[in-house]
Amino acid sequence: MSDDTALARGTVLGIDIGGTKMAAALVSADGTILDGDRILTPPGGADQVFAALGELITRVRGDAAPLAVGIGSAGPLDLQHGLVSPVNIPGWRNFPLVDRVRELVGDVPVTLGVDGHCFALGEYWTGAGREVDTLLGIVVSTGVGGGLVVGGKPMLGQSGNAAHIGHVVVDQDGESCACGSFGCVEAYASGPRMVARAKRSGWRMDEDVDAAVLAADAAAGDELALAAFDDGAQALAAGIVATAVTVDLTTVVIGGGVAKAGSVLFDPVQAWVKRLAQLPFVTDLSVEPAQLDNAGLLGAAHQAWTAVS
Repeated sequence: MSDDTALARGTVLGIDIGGTKMAAALVSADGTILDGDRILTPPGGADQVFAALGELITRVRGDAAPLAVGIGSAGPLDLQHGLVSPVNIPGWRNFPLVDRVRELVGDVPVTLGVDGHCFALGEYWTGAGREVDTLLGIVVSTGVGGGLVVGGKPMLGQSGNAAHIGHVVVDQDGESCACGSFGCVEAYASGPRMVARAKRSGWRMDEDVDAAVLAADAAAGDELALAAFDDGAQALAAGIVATAVTVDLTTVVIGGGVAKAGSVLFDPVQAWVKRLAQLPFVTDLSVEPAQLDNAGLLGAAHQAWTAVS
């Protein structure tokens, strides 16, 4: 069997790690998910979190021998040493994720990328970005992550953490952020922060509710819920426009749990983008919903395929 035939018939293992959930799947060379599963990201220390991930990998992998592994993780990352320090996974600080995964899967290439980059790459590969070669992908969920594909290639930066749009400062006198700074996009646009802001305004103050409930109330016309989404949308639009004028892009794809709010999020984001994007080369900036439920995982798999192609 030729090497090309072996690659065509093989699979890679894609892994997507975030503050809310972890997913893994075997993926073919055309982006087809052959077998996969997901779990909630557990609380706890470094080994406890990895033990859950390890069980997921073992279960999904089964008897398969993937040609490579691609990991997309919440950042920041240290790509040179394969370390991860996700803002929303406190148990992992400089955690040697690449080495630990390699111990499980054997001596195959293991690639690592920021989850936002993998999301953008997945949408570029098989989703909403198939028709363009330059796009900004944004994941709005527990946090706000992002990634750029420029000229058909992921734009990683020297450390691999480029396009971390959730930590673009949009209000220098703004609210504190989990990263240690102030006024970041994530401090206004993440699901938990929008819920917290709405509660401070009097919305469902004594209830244990999440962004899905906030979105449902906003869709029903609740003014406090709508105001929280508008604040988040304004911050998100400011980050989008800042990125667009920096790298001269025309397409933005937004996914993640909060994006499932639909028009409740996208209508104010598009309105604020239109208001803020005044330079001629960004006035036609398109903001679209993601087409894939698993773009981050597919982007991680795409990285793995690139490593063996």
